[in-house]
Amino acid sequence: MNRKISDFMSYVLIMLGALMASFSVACILLPNDAIDYGTAGIAIIVSKLTGFNLSVCVFLIFLPFIIAGALILGKEFGIKAMVGSLVYTVGLAVFEEVPFELNIEHFLAVAFGGAILGAGLALILRQGGCIDGSEIFANILIKKLSSATGRDFSMTFILIIFNACVYITAFFLINRNSALLSLLVYVVASTVIDHFTDHFEAIKQVTIITKDPGELVKCIKDELNKTCTLMDSYGAISGENKTLICYINYFELSKMKDIIKRHKGTFSTVTTIDEILR
Repeated sequence: MNRKISDFMSYVLIMLGALMASFSVACILLPNDAIDYGTAGIAIIVSKLTGFNLSVCVFLIFLPFIIAGALILGKEFGIKAMVGSLVYTVGLAVFEEVPFELNIEHFLAVAFGGAILGAGLALILRQGGCIDGSEIFANILIKKLSSATGRDFSMTFILIIFNACVYITAFFLINRNSALLSLLVYVVASTVIDHFTDHFEAIKQVTIITKDPGELVKCIKDELNKTCTLMDSYGAISGENKTLICYINYFELSKMKDIIKRHKGTFSTVTTIDEILR
């Protein structure tokens, strides 16, 4: 029962975050000549250049990334991404019709809108969801690179390059002011997201202390396709233990927590890793 309530609240928070993001884009950013970043930014550029309905453009551009995410990153992630994206798309369509106007300077409006956008996206990310295709693309690319090289990679540079391409496109195809204001949106939103998710684009080190590591290691290998480093450890009260260290990305953290919950008698910590040297 507790698991069902937790899952239900997770989807409620994803929908709330998607509504916050869509409100920010439709009612604050777009009226003040700024755009969202990532694939949502691409959709807005396409809508502005072609005159097509914004919510339709957003959904059509999101859809391939969501399908790819479900196939490669798992069914649960795909469902959460689909729910968040649908609510975000519907929210855009609804909020575009809302007569809301923020009568302050563009700079302040964009900073405020970016903060609301970042808070909404952080809420979604903390529940293991995602509504931006750039993050799904970066995650898939990292999984492929990790499988091919056996190394762990951060999403930071992939996301920076992706969004740089979006803003360069906006700079030349829309106007310079829009591109620069949109860059401010990215900075503010990213700062808020990093604050609430502890740098979601970075590598995470999960340290698990347990007396029975065998089944835990097997589940991590089968469900996350990750290996672990095992070390002998000793607790002042618990006595002899095994310490497991595993490196994952933020989107795998939710699955890791589920695995740990199924194995009682463990003590775990999560640490953000800036760089791994080999």
